[in-house]
Amino acid sequence: MPPTLRQRRLGAELRKLREQAGLTSTEAAARVGIQQARMSMIEAGRYGVSADRVRAMAHTYACDDAGLTEALGDMTGRRSRGWWDEYRELLPVALVEVAELEHEATALRVAVLVTMPGLLQTAEHIRASYDQSVPALRPFEVEHRTAFRIRRQGALHGKAPVPYTAIVHEAALRMGIGGVDVVCAQLRHLIDMGEHEHVTIQVIPFGRADFPAAGQPITYAYGPVPQLDTALLDYDHGCEFLFAEAQLARYRAVLDRMQRCALDPAQSRDLIHKIAKSM
Repeated sequence: MPPTLRQRRLGAELRKLREQAGLTSTEAAARVGIQQARMSMIEAGRYGVSADRVRAMAHTYACDDAGLTEALGDMTGRRSRGWWDEYRELLPVALVEVAELEHEATALRVAVLVTMPGLLQTAEHIRASYDQSVPALRPFEVEHRTAFRIRRQGALHGKAPVPYTAIVHEAALRMGIGGVDVVCAQLRHLIDMGEHEHVTIQVIPFGRADFPAAGQPITYAYGPVPQLDTALLDYDHGCEFLFAEAQLARYRAVLDRMQRCALDPAQSRDLIHKIAKSM
């Protein structure tokens, strides 16, 4: 099985610490006491590493951030299969990794302009959206993807739901995907989900043009420490996972500005209700 998102991220963070220490892969391997080939495999996420080894590597790299070291140690060990692994043979890898990212996040913040946030969509809305895919999906593919997205929504339910903030442009509320009945049910679902303590929904109304118009949906997944945050950009051709500090800072700023342009949750709920009544 190819390395998971979590395994690749652990390797990337260890490589980053090594580079910050000014060590080559060969030098670091010699200091840690392993072969250079194994070091390369670890940094590629293709070779398992223990928490003790990670702590030793962090010490070798003069990393004095105890929180980061412990968070990296927690990413090691034998990985139990997640429910999303059932879909690895059925769906594109990037879609499966989105579920893994959401499962591992300590909080999620998303922004969309013309689509509904995936974790807040009704089953009918999901199917209607996939029915518009180009190239067209076959019926069984639509069902696989619909079932997968519904299972992803489990992140917002259960005993320990992830805190979730959705910034939605008014245009997304008026797109009409699936017809009037589907749209009205979707809007009522947004209102209901917004009643949950851990879910915040804010709408950017028409008339606010002073927000960064990011064309693709943005998901910002918070990690156990800021260095392990991830920004996810969702394009038509696939997903892009961003880890670099400058990229993370940029998308935090984008989301902050979009949120400042949005109505507060109560005003947003009133606008969603108003749109639903007008349908």
